Parts: sequence; structure tokens; C-alpha cells
Amino acid sequence: MLQYMLLLYASEVEGEELAERETEIPTIWSELNRSLEEAGLLVAAGRLHVSTTATTVTAISGETELTDGPFATTKEALAGYYLIEAENLDQALGVAKRIPLIRYGHVEVRPVRGGAG
Repeated sequence: MLQYMLLLYASEVEGEELAERETEIPTIWSELNRSLEEAGLLVAAGRLHVSTTATTVTAISGETELTDGPFATTKEALAGYYLIEAENLDQALGVAKRIPLIRYGHVEVRPVRGGAG
């Protein structure tokens, strides 16, 4: 088995649109998590706070610098992640296609270096 990181990106919304997304969490997301656990694919998953709570650390200039917020300013922000174990990329992509967020965002799938297997 190989490990794959599924990075979930979506625009950060408020109000009615946020409330609509939040109603999905207890149902669709719980079912996805349960099915991945039962299949033995789920290693870890997490939902992140909004990007304005982030602090970016760099030392590219030779000195350590801290910047409030994410590294890049984009319309979409990293919203969460799944770390899964899959037989191959096709199986990992199959999991990504099941993530409800793809209706309003993107899921980036990357193999983890030195993952299990």
C-alpha cells in the first residue's frame, strides 16, 4: 500500500453559502469517513480553520520570517486533507472523486514520499 495526501481546496465563504456547506458535514462527510475506515484506507483526515488564522514561516532570505495568513493569496484556500493508503493512484483518485467538496472546490492528490508500502 502507498500513502496519498488528498489536499482539499475551496473558496472560503460566509453566510448562507457556508451554512449550506455545513449541512453536508454530518451526513455525506460522515458516510465517506466511515466507508474509508471500513475499507482500511483512511490514515488521517482533518478540517482546517480559515486561512486568515494561518501563519507562514520562511527563511528564504536567510533570516526566519513569519507572515500572517497563507503563503499565496488565491480565491481558494486549503480547507482540509485526507491521508489515505491505496494500492495505486487510480484507487486514490477514486477516493478523491467521492469527496463532497469537489462540487465547489478541488482535491489535489499527491503520493507521500516514504509512505507505507
